[in-house]
Amino acid sequence: MKKFILIMIATVTFFATPVLAQSWNVDDGGIISSGSNAVIKGYDPVSYFTDGKAVMGDSKFSSAFQNGVFHFSSEKNKTLFDANPAKYAPQYGGYCAYAVAKNDTADIDPQAWKIVNGKLFLNYSPSVQKLWEEDVSGYISKADTNWPALAKKQ
Repeated sequence: MKKFILIMIATVTFFATPVLAQSWNVDDGGIISSGSNAVIKGYDPVSYFTDGKAVMGDSKFSSAFQNGVFHFSSEKNKTLFDANPAKYAPQYGGYCAYAVAKNDTADIDPQAWKIVNGKLFLNYSPSVQKLWEEDVSGYISKADTNWPALAKKQ
């Protein structure tokens, strides 16, 4: 993790610009929770698909899945998630997709996300997401390879 952060700092410094969440299988490992004890820092995973944006969830609408707790912005979104949690859960256990591609794990910014082939991918920050978007399919392929071993460490 420290190595990943140092690499990101070096990248930003080097370029001096502001540009600095796989086929995740539910059997490959648990979901991460942040300090708030909610996956995606309490944001509603369904809203990325239905609203096309990050929407803060509410703890009164929550569901447990893969050792994590998800919050939803509405009962409707909770019901959609409960019917098919693997469809809405973030890839790579909720870790940064770019970090997993680099064979590491890192926290995420709920605002740094993208849906690719019907799956939710999260990234550490908008600037890291820009790096990830330079080769989305390549990074997903690398992350798919790395995730099973990383998941076992979580």
